[in-house]
Order: sequence, then structure tokens, then C-alpha cells
Amino acid sequence: MAPGVKLMQKISSTMLFAKLAPHFIPALDKAVHKLSRGKVMLSAQMLPGVILTAKGARTGEPRTTPLACMPEDGGRTWLLIGSNFGRPGHPAWTGNLLKNPDADVSWKGRDIPVRARLLEGEERAAAWRAVLGFWPPYATYQARIEREIRLFRLERR
Repeated sequence: MAPGVKLMQKISSTMLFAKLAPHFIPALDKAVHKLSRGKVMLSAQMLPGVILTAKGARTGEPRTTPLACMPEDGGRTWLLIGSNFGRPGHPAWTGNLLKNPDADVSWKGRDIPVRARLLEGEERAAAWRAVLGFWPPYATYQARIEREIRLFRLERR
């Protein structure tokens, strides 16, 4: 593991990061993604990422959200982790996927239609173990909140 990754894991586990990151990381990711025509996300330099476009649960309008992800099967499926940086409350994009599971992701410059599925039971437990091996700070996020972090598997449509 690169030395910078260990440092980022330590920083991303702090409360200060949880308070500040939601205000600048998504905006920065959206801007760089747009400028690079879908080929670059700054946060993806540490963790793989997708740009999720899903219909809003209340409005039905498209909502675009840059998200860290855990690619599976060589990028044929993805796990999305509704950590909300370890803050209370599920992130809005998780509610959107619960109501409207058909969505699109931009992955490495390609737009891919996907269907999201909320993981539960043993399937969720196995995915959670994999996620913690992939990015250990998620355990810190889960420890400081009472809700269970939602995990979704995105599969190509």
C-alpha cells in the first residue's frame, strides 16, 4: 500500500474530515469530471469512483452524485457505500436508489446503465467485510453512528 493511502485513511477517519469533506469533495469531483469529459475524478486518485445519476425520490428529476465505490468483477459491478462520511442520516442518493433503482454511472469515461440493489442479510455481511478490507475507515464511520450504513450493488442493465 502506498504511504499516501495510509495517511488518507487516517485523515478520512477524523471528525474534522467528516464535517468538511461533504462541502468540497463532491463539488470538486463534479467540476474535474466535467472538465475532463468524464475521464477523471480527483477523489478517485485514492479510491475508485463513479458519478451516479439517479432520479430523485421526490422530484423524479435526475440527481448527479460523485461517489467512492468498490468495483467488483473487473468493473462489471460496483458496491456503493452510503457512509455519508460517518454523519447521522442516510445520504440522499440512497433514498433515490431505493425508490428508483434504475440509474446510470459514469465509470472511466463511459456512461453505463445500471440497476441498484440494497444488500441485506448475509449478502450484506459478506460485502461489508470486503468493503472494510478495501477501505478500513468505513469501520470508523459505522462506529460513530447508530444507523446501519446502506450498501448497494450496481449491476449493468
